[in-house]
Amino acid sequence: MLPPTIPVFPLPEVVLFPNVFLPLHIFEPRYRAMVGDALGGDRIIGMALLQPGFETDYEGRPPIYSVGCAGVITHSEPMGDGRFNIVLRGLEKFRVTDEDLSKPYRIAHIDAIPEQIAERDRAQLRQQRHRLEAVLAAAIERSGAEPRFPPAVADEDLVNALAQYMELEPLERQALLERDGVLARCRGLIELLEMKSLSPRGTSWKGSLH
Repeated sequence: MLPPTIPVFPLPEVVLFPNVFLPLHIFEPRYRAMVGDALGGDRIIGMALLQPGFETDYEGRPPIYSVGCAGVITHSEPMGDGRFNIVLRGLEKFRVTDEDLSKPYRIAHIDAIPEQIAERDRAQLRQQRHRLEAVLAAAIERSGAEPRFPPAVADEDLVNALAQYMELEPLERQALLERDGVLARCRGLIELLEMKSLSPRGTSWKGSLH
């Protein structure tokens, strides 16, 4: 369960999904302070996508999309000059309801958005996973590569990993995150793949899911 307030790290191109790993390099002073505080506490950081036009107020608090995903720092590497390399593992979606202005970095009041899969939906999700793999395999083969999928990965983890790792526009990823659950997200991915030919960022997973 997420706490009612969490630090938020807004970025223009990054969307985090539940149970997917995200490496980050932290160099801005305000976000170095954020990571330091998180490491001294519950290690939770929320990722949020900046809305278009953020450039004019990047040093301030430009608008973010209200739905994001919180992650827990599973690995941290402090560097000699105060920067950090960290790895987040996605935990749960959230909706921002307000912001706390008491810190140099952003702190959001949030409501958690759990994504429990009902038993009645599991069979449908498995069906949609097979359809997603077939559509993606066809796209990969068109690019001349060999499709490979990790069979041991849970249906929801595969869907979330593809939503994060595939070559999508940030707003497309945000729309997938905002879908009402993993089954709807899987259908959204299929729709995107059927609309245009996409090349995945890689056909090997290199331990990204676990």
